[in-house]
Amino acid sequence: MLLLKTTRDALLAPLQAVSGVVEKRHTLPILSNVLIEKAGDRLTFTATDIEIQIRTVTTVTGGEDARITVGARKLQDILRALPEAEISLNLDERRLAVKAGRSRFQLQTLPAEDYPLLTLPEGESVRFSVPQKTFKAQLALVAYAMAQQDIRYYLNGLLLIADGKTLTVVATDGHRLAYAESELDAAVAQKSEVILPRKTILELARQIGDTDDPIDVILAGNQAVFRFGSVEFVTKLIDGKFPDYQRVIPRDHPGCVSLARLPLLAALQRAAILSNEKFHGVRLVLDNGVLSIISSNAEQEEAQEEIEVDYKGERLDIGFNVSYLLDVLNNVSAETIEWRFRDSNSSALVTLPGNERFKYVVMPMRI
Repeated sequence: MLLLKTTRDALLAPLQAVSGVVEKRHTLPILSNVLIEKAGDRLTFTATDIEIQIRTVTTVTGGEDARITVGARKLQDILRALPEAEISLNLDERRLAVKAGRSRFQLQTLPAEDYPLLTLPEGESVRFSVPQKTFKAQLALVAYAMAQQDIRYYLNGLLLIADGKTLTVVATDGHRLAYAESELDAAVAQKSEVILPRKTILELARQIGDTDDPIDVILAGNQAVFRFGSVEFVTKLIDGKFPDYQRVIPRDHPGCVSLARLPLLAALQRAAILSNEKFHGVRLVLDNGVLSIISSNAEQEEAQEEIEVDYKGERLDIGFNVSYLLDVLNNVSAETIEWRFRDSNSSALVTLPGNERFKYVVMPMRI
């Protein structure tokens, strides 16, 4: 049975949009598959890992209607390797035949009725829209501060707050915290706070474009739905209590130094070469007119960088994990950053001049 006949890219683009959620190893073999549904001229691809589900729709002509599941990565690798030619998909009992020119592939399928789809949330919900490039930039400002495999599972994600006309995102791993907010065009009906999983954030950041096209967000129950372009992205939420981030952000740091971002980034990258491989510590010594960046390691090797700064005051000697400083400098685009401080035992606050919508807090470390 001829399922469809179309160009390679017409299949590869929607398949790539959903296959990022597919895990390489699963206890359920069907979760390694993508669900392909053909109904008239409508061709739908769906992938899930039980926690996240991505669906995208494209248009094709001809062929018979059918529902099948087939190995997502195998089909993607085949399509990538084929030349840009016309491709036909034929369904023969439990096998999917992929044909292009003189190339032939036979792929095993599993029944579509066994595919575990997530049901869309029902009942009361919070809905809002935001330009894709705004949301993408906001995620980039905080996503690097998420924990990766912390036993405090609620840190392995990102806090999203919709309140009035303000959309706030916060991430922390217990050692540093990143906060960013943007303004919504229309106020939400009620305040909503949810924790989105780390994998959801990374996949969203990969898929969202740098365009003014909107991304529609629906928060309901224990799920969130994101719709943009031809993609529908459904994710379960993390059930937990996120730390009180407002208590973490310093309000009364008296010291402040403005630093050019790129020279500071380059100096820290050089100093990091000789930092301790386990702790990645560097000392920032601030004195009249100069900031010294000092690192050393177990082999008694040492690096020192100096940057001229507009500072007159008491000497400050404070240690940080250099990776935490590099993360923020690599993800903000401002030419200048402001470093606010109290003493060598207090957390540092990184802000952007004239911008109250972004804050980055990093805890000091003993070196």
